Amino acid sequence: MADSAQIPRHVAIIMDGNGRWAKARGLPRVAGHKRGAEAVRRAVAAAGELGVRYLTLFGFSSENWKRPLDEITDLMGLLRVYLRSELAELHTKGVRVRVIGERARLAPDIQALIEQSERMTAANDRLDFVIALSYGARAEIARAARALAHEAKAGKIDPETIGEADVARHLFTADIPDPDLLIRTSGEKRISNFLLWQAAYAEFVFLDVLWPDFDRGHFEAAIAEFGTRERRYGAIVG
Repeated sequence: MADSAQIPRHVAIIMDGNGRWAKARGLPRVAGHKRGAEAVRRAVAAAGELGVRYLTLFGFSSENWKRPLDEITDLMGLLRVYLRSELAELHTKGVRVRVIGERARLAPDIQALIEQSERMTAANDRLDFVIALSYGARAEIARAARALAHEAKAGKIDPETIGEADVARHLFTADIPDPDLLIRTSGEKRISNFLLWQAAYAEFVFLDVLWPDFDRGHFEAAIAEFGTRERRYGAIVG
């Protein structure tokens, strides 16, 4: 395992492969999502144990609303179960729960569970566990642009002075550092409208494992790969 100096501060993960995992076993897609929830538990535990400070998981994209209604219903049901069953343990372990995305599109009871989770764990500082729900990066950036346009129209900001920091403060992740490492499971090699702004200098690691099978060993392998990368941020090193 990499030494502490090589542990990324913020790891973001695109959890992909639940449906394919279920299909390969002749099971309904919801079975893959249920097993995927177990992988979420393993990932959160591993992140805390390995010294990762922020973990962001892509739980449900804005594009996922286009899926069949029965699958969306199943996913939202699993989300309810997860928030209700895991909150106490996460709180005990010092995990702060945060949600980014257009939560207004979620059912009122889910919004209430999210608010309860965030409120209860707000002072925890071992690990920030960020869940992207009803999230799309292009919509997030457009939302930031609208906010800046309103500020400019109100005379609160000069359009000529708008810079990257101004955009960043209007993103869902305004007080969260950018990810150092972005992992995607299932063998797919794209980022699917996830953290487009924030991942500008992230290292990408693509794993062939399907998300329900993701475990601590896979997490450690991705971090070990991260430790071999030379991060230059556009500069010439050496």
